[in-house]
Amino acid sequence: MSRYLPGMHGDSATQQVREELATIMSDFHPAGFRLMTRSLAESDTRHLLPEIRVPTLLVWGAADVRSPVSVAGELEELIPGARLVVLPGAGHLSNLEAPEQFNAEVRTFCLRDATP
Repeated sequence: MSRYLPGMHGDSATQQVREELATIMSDFHPAGFRLMTRSLAESDTRHLLPEIRVPTLLVWGAADVRSPVSVAGELEELIPGARLVVLPGAGHLSNLEAPEQFNAEVRTFCLRDATP
């Protein structure tokens, strides 16, 4: 798993965030982790994305090297009405690297169509 960690963070990730992910990942069972990564690498479900019929928010880190912003753009095009928000400086774990921005975007999205 140590080979997996470097591409997960943007340059703005604090040492605390890096250590938190390392701790979380160290709890994964190696066989389960291998199965998960293999499944993700071999599965292509893009054909299902145009069938999504619920409001969809894509929150992406601008510095995500694991899944670059170009991937987010593809998803945004394939999911009807999707909204893409890119968080500057954040990597793959934008929720940990930029929690205030991430939470504000999710909150705004969830409240956008809320009725009193």
